[in-house]
Amino acid sequence: MYKLGRGSRDKVQQFMTITGASEKVALQALKASDWHLEGAFDFFYSQPQVSVANSRHHEAMYNKYKEPDADMIMVEGVSQLCNDLLVDPQDIVMLVISWHMKAATMCEFTHQEFIAGLQSIGVDSVEKFREKLPSLRAELKDDHKFCEIYNFAFAWAREKGQKSLSLETAIGMWQLLFAERLWPLVDQWCQFLQVRHNKTISRDTWAQLLEFVKTVDPQLSNYDEDGAWPYLIDEFVEYLTENGFVQRKR
Repeated sequence: MYKLGRGSRDKVQQFMTITGASEKVALQALKASDWHLEGAFDFFYSQPQVSVANSRHHEAMYNKYKEPDADMIMVEGVSQLCNDLLVDPQDIVMLVISWHMKAATMCEFTHQEFIAGLQSIGVDSVEKFREKLPSLRAELKDDHKFCEIYNFAFAWAREKGQKSLSLETAIGMWQLLFAERLWPLVDQWCQFLQVRHNKTISRDTWAQLLEFVKTVDPQLSNYDEDGAWPYLIDEFVEYLTENGFVQRKR
């Protein structure tokens, strides 16, 4: 690796540590992905020989957590996984993991979701999974990934068969997600919903709030009353001004 820069050497070393691959394979995967680690992992785990080599480890992990009488990981298995990873089940990193696994339902992983998720994350043991947690958390700092995780969370958190999200669940998810993004109005938003709305949350409301958070500053100085915001957002702005949370210039 003497011809590589320090940054590239670090990526090769990190790739080898996580995948257990040789230096030659690490270089091949990184070059194929233009030196993007996530792309290199995708390339690495998409290769047939790699899938065969790691399938035994992935299956062993799945079998450890799946229900004895069902081909699925459910609440008890997810709880055990959290214990092994040394994280609280309410830790937002579990949402990031579920996003990687494309899980359809909170606290559940099908065989396909779990195995594909391990391949996406690039781990084949609990120890490697634990080491990967800091980089998984860091994905929330990426604006594009945060938006994807935020939008994923709506369907993931709702009850099976329901089109909307219960208010209690939505509030819990918003508090979890926006704690990461440091939106200063999240508590006021949740209070407003409990006082004025007290109904389920639609996908449109879920999506529009993120757009509001991204585009309108916390003092509402650039809020356009004539904009195409849904009525609930307009009512929230009125609630903030009426209760003195913000001072808007007329």
